[in-house]
Amino acid sequence: MRQADIRRKTAETDVVLTLDLDGAGRCDIQTGVGFLDHMLTLFAVHGRFDLTVRCEGDTHVDGHHSVEDVGICLGQAFKAALGDRAGITRYGHAVIPMDEALILTAVDISGRGCLGFELPVPTQKIGEFDTELVEEFFTAFVREAGVTLHIRYLTGRNAHHIVEGAFKAFARAMRAAVAADPALDGAVPSSKGVL
Repeated sequence: MRQADIRRKTAETDVVLTLDLDGAGRCDIQTGVGFLDHMLTLFAVHGRFDLTVRCEGDTHVDGHHSVEDVGICLGQAFKAALGDRAGITRYGHAVIPMDEALILTAVDISGRGCLGFELPVPTQKIGEFDTELVEEFFTAFVREAGVTLHIRYLTGRNAHHIVEGAFKAFARAMRAAVAADPALDGAVPSSKGVL
């Protein structure tokens, strides 16, 4: 079973997260940051991942610690659920339209955390959400998951649409990358024999 249960408790946040890579997109997400809840719901549904998240954070300060720590926990969950990464496709990509916005995402489950992030968001806020936290979330995720992730803006004007397109493309790319590749017959998809 490709599942993980993660708990992270600090002076700033208390996060409990469960992930099933072979789910049906069921989710129950309560981070205390409404826009992040919306994005993670999209991620679970479009990735077909079962995901639950509970975060109690110092949102009276701002959303930074909660967003970053949820990214940390999601990355740790993917790393744990994938184990030795044997038999996975490894690579995935998606180009997703969200109305006028068009976003490209590509992922390599390489064992190396690297983020290529070119996602200009035209506003500093989406509702109460600081848009600079989008990059913080993905930085935390790739570092903990050991994943190379590129997110590229192709076009768009609406901040909500741009960020939503990024999370949907991220979901579809991850869904493809974690999928089993029958041609590998359980082998690790690397010339080195390990990821």
